[in-house]
Amino acid sequence: MEIAEKFKNVFEPELLNEIKAKAKLVQVKEGDIILDIGQTVKIIPLLIKGILKITRADDYGKELLLYYVHSNESCAMTFTCCMQQYPSEIKATAESDVEFLAIPIGVMDEWLAKYPTWKSFVMRTIRNRFNELLGTIDQLAFQKLDERLVTYLKEKSKATGSALINLSHEEIARELASSREVISRLLKKLENDNKLLLYRNQIKLLQAF
Repeated sequence: MEIAEKFKNVFEPELLNEIKAKAKLVQVKEGDIILDIGQTVKIIPLLIKGILKITRADDYGKELLLYYVHSNESCAMTFTCCMQQYPSEIKATAESDVEFLAIPIGVMDEWLAKYPTWKSFVMRTIRNRFNELLGTIDQLAFQKLDERLVTYLKEKSKATGSALINLSHEEIARELASSREVISRLLKKLENDNKLLLYRNQIKLLQAF
């Protein structure tokens, strides 16, 4: 898709011309890691299509889902890391086949001063992700694990646009910082309540969910 058409309602024409001139089109497959914890942030991803999953891990390798990045969006954590020149504190994984524009971080300060729509885009992205992170903190602090699981499945379904979720119990447990046994027990209860159907490495959300 033509960049100018895709982002014509987001950025002014002059900025679109610079994006076309300086950004590189990148295509990655589902499951590929675009940015890992500790890596130097060299580009800002501007998604054209697909979904990125942003997670954070503890010292023992347990991951916690922070948020998703969708088409026409970018990752707020890459903004903050590149502006402060810090190593990445998150992992960005392709939740589906992804196509994005890789914008070199060297233009960040220049575009913030030069283009009002870029500044608005960056600030809006940071604000939206901050609100999502507050929601994650609220879940951890105030919701029981069964409630977090339901919220997680709903968000996963919303992100992919499908009632069929292709994840193992182990993968869900890892993203919710729990154990496979606990997640399997909670999923089985939801199945017994006719909220979903369990298959091998698949979960189908029913209308009652």
